[in-house]
Amino acid sequence: MNDAAPAPIPAPAPRRPARVRAPELIGKGGWLNTGGKELTLADLRGKCVVVDFWTFCCVNCLHVLDELRELEEKHRDTLVIVGVHSPKFVHEAEHQAVVDAVERYEVHHPVLDDPELATWKQYAVRAWPTLVVIDPEGYVVAQHAGEGHANAIRTLVEELEAEHGAKGTLRRGDGPYVAPEPVATDLRFPGKAILLPSGNLLVSDTTRHQLVELAADGETVVRRIGEGVFREPQGLAALPDGRIVVADTVNHSLRVFDPATGTIERVAGTGRQWWQGSATSGPALEVDLSSPWDVGWWQGRVWIAMAGVHQLWTYDPESGTVEVAAGTTNEGLVDGPAAEAWFAQPSGLSATEDRLWIADAETSALRWIDRDGHVHTAVGTGLFDFGHRDGDAGQALLQHPLGVTALPDGSVAVSDTYNHALRRYDPATGEVTTLATDLREPSGAVLVDGDIVVVESARHRLTRLRLPEEAVQVDAVAHRTRREATEVAPGRLRLDVVFQAPTGQKLDDRYGPSTRLLVSSTPPELLLGGEGTGTDLFRELDLNPEVTEGVLHVSAMAASCDDDPSNEYPACHVHQQDWGVPVKVTETGVTRLPLILAGLDA
Repeated sequence: MNDAAPAPIPAPAPRRPARVRAPELIGKGGWLNTGGKELTLADLRGKCVVVDFWTFCCVNCLHVLDELRELEEKHRDTLVIVGVHSPKFVHEAEHQAVVDAVERYEVHHPVLDDPELATWKQYAVRAWPTLVVIDPEGYVVAQHAGEGHANAIRTLVEELEAEHGAKGTLRRGDGPYVAPEPVATDLRFPGKAILLPSGNLLVSDTTRHQLVELAADGETVVRRIGEGVFREPQGLAALPDGRIVVADTVNHSLRVFDPATGTIERVAGTGRQWWQGSATSGPALEVDLSSPWDVGWWQGRVWIAMAGVHQLWTYDPESGTVEVAAGTTNEGLVDGPAAEAWFAQPSGLSATEDRLWIADAETSALRWIDRDGHVHTAVGTGLFDFGHRDGDAGQALLQHPLGVTALPDGSVAVSDTYNHALRRYDPATGEVTTLATDLREPSGAVLVDGDIVVVESARHRLTRLRLPEEAVQVDAVAHRTRREATEVAPGRLRLDVVFQAPTGQKLDDRYGPSTRLLVSSTPPELLLGGEGTGTDLFRELDLNPEVTEGVLHVSAMAASCDDDPSNEYPACHVHQQDWGVPVKVTETGVTRLPLILAGLDA
């Protein structure tokens, strides 16, 4: 009799998912940055390929463009990054607007203009930004949604280089990028402007990374300021002492420029991008910021439209400190007490005595915060409704406004950027009117001697207008963001956010849960249960059978750290993404909704 314990049955090896061929890259708008050549996946065979699904309104997409630059440069002979421009707004489906955006944001790789979301659908993408990695043999090996994945992709690319170098399937050499011819203009995609005491105008010359002082005519260049200092500067505001505070957007900083001496100094931000878990108040030079887009002086402080985290912050020059003033970092349109309000890429500010006006770009909204710290909405309904419609503010529509300017009569002019228009909202009457049209992507405006000078960003100039006494007549147009709706069954719906820590990393739970999930819906009645915040990346939702369609809003975050026990101070990484998932409730719909935050073999 053998009393020895039976040999353990070995656990089955994990099953590798079936390899999936990458779908072809197709788009009605054609290719940019290729010298006129149409690219196919066959042209890219032998290269590691990262497909970046982006849209130029999305600040998170702009963050990813910056994250990928180092990777793109370091692996130039083995890696090809391909942008697939997938529009949210109607304006973003215009081909020339995509051409402008590729230059404006210095995209140095091929871009496919996909106005009908054909490739987006083929890759089952659900959110901006999404990154898909394709190996040198043409198979999809990873998919990541949101920001913060550059380190994981770098590791994967290095693994693919080693694997396919050994197999002989890696092709080194130049990629298909062809730089377009530069265009000579005095300004290039200017962002904001301010009137100086001298009568001259100071303009943030965004794509050239500098400030430009123009004479009172708005055309003659007096001097160029800050070459090599700024990166895509945007907002400008005068301090009481005459100096100018500048939103140094891509440097995630505020700087102060003294027109009298020409000196520039950084006064807030570290140069690093703010992430969840970072400090939200403290000494200004020790706290990270995230894409400050505009600044305004109000109530003795500099208010900051912190587009990158959907909040308003303040900077106090006297104490040298910054702090969050309004917003939760959740993206959307929610009014109420400042600490509970939601914003979506606040991008323009203008102060009056009793309120701070806010151009809230992604919700196509005009909003304000009062002296008691409450947030209100004048125009706009949410992330997915936009258009060009005048009349009562309750039904009026804007399209991704980037600027707002207080007028002497108590009304405000809105730089309605994607409608190429200057609009006016009058709080006394509650009416919205159109002041001017055919302004190419206006991004800000400033009053000068009773006129209004508009920054026409995509025409690379300032345009002086007389404020008309009567509105311009415009045919009303309403739009809703149109993406293919997911058919879901009424009742129980299992929501799974798929996250796999990148190679060499593990979830960071040293200080508590390393994941967060927030769920809400439009309309709120769509969800009978499952809304709110939790720490698990899954949730049982209860869908109302009486609501036939709507949008599920999902925000997920996961933190991972290098998995090396010998490293006392491992590098940590935050992965986060917001989804707005259009759904249609039908009896034959699915009962599980997976959303990929990060996963292999997507």
